[in-house]
Amino acid sequence: MAARIVLDAGHGGRDPGAVYEGRQEKDDALRLALAVGELLQKGGLDVMYTRTEDVYDTPYEKAMMANNADADYFISFHRNAAATPGSGRGVEALVFAEGGVPSAIGNEVNEQLEKVGFANREITERPGLVVLRRTKMPAVLLEVGFIDNPEDNKLYDENFDEMAQGIAQGILNALGLQAQTTEQPSSQPVYKVQVGAYRMGNLANQLLNQLLAEGYPAYIIHQDGLYKVQVGAFEDVDPAAEMERALRHAGYNTFLTR
Repeated sequence: MAARIVLDAGHGGRDPGAVYEGRQEKDDALRLALAVGELLQKGGLDVMYTRTEDVYDTPYEKAMMANNADADYFISFHRNAAATPGSGRGVEALVFAEGGVPSAIGNEVNEQLEKVGFANREITERPGLVVLRRTKMPAVLLEVGFIDNPEDNKLYDENFDEMAQGIAQGILNALGLQAQTTEQPSSQPVYKVQVGAYRMGNLANQLLNQLLAEGYPAYIIHQDGLYKVQVGAFEDVDPAAEMERALRHAGYNTFLTR
């Protein structure tokens, strides 16, 4: 079964995060999380998002989404800000404690973004952050440039695709996986139960939260212009069919996909 990674776009809804000259951290974080997620799916990871629209959940609720989905990894996307605008620059990875997978991911991502032109502020321990402290899996919070630094914003905007590719490549490198430039057919089919597909991400999030609250290992993938809510990832069709029957019995409209 593919490793599952939860991508968290920081802030959202009534919480804009850092703001500079009308630019809001929550918007940059969401755009980046969705772009990196598509690349990680091509790299073979099972990707889930804490949000795909401009909605607010507390950091604790986001950590619980990842825990309830039995995720293997958690990455939270943010922009930094300084006490004096323009005085800070670069990228930084925050971890609960240095060492292990979180630091490996942080170092790989920082090195990739350094190639894009960002200053590398390396790894910082932040054990007090809820999304790092309450998640049960390896977790990293990425500060991708300073939103109050015009040069960092220029790098962010003019090199967005290269930046997203660098982050995805860094994560895959740390996990010992290879990026794929095109979709590759798997030699072993993976069966999933699809419960809904929406053009509006907020509708997908509502269904996701409902499924997670009921204990189902649900997640969202963004594919073909749709936000698809799926449950599980099974190498054999029998347990997938059993999950589909359980969901149908619970009143959901489902079908098997692979």
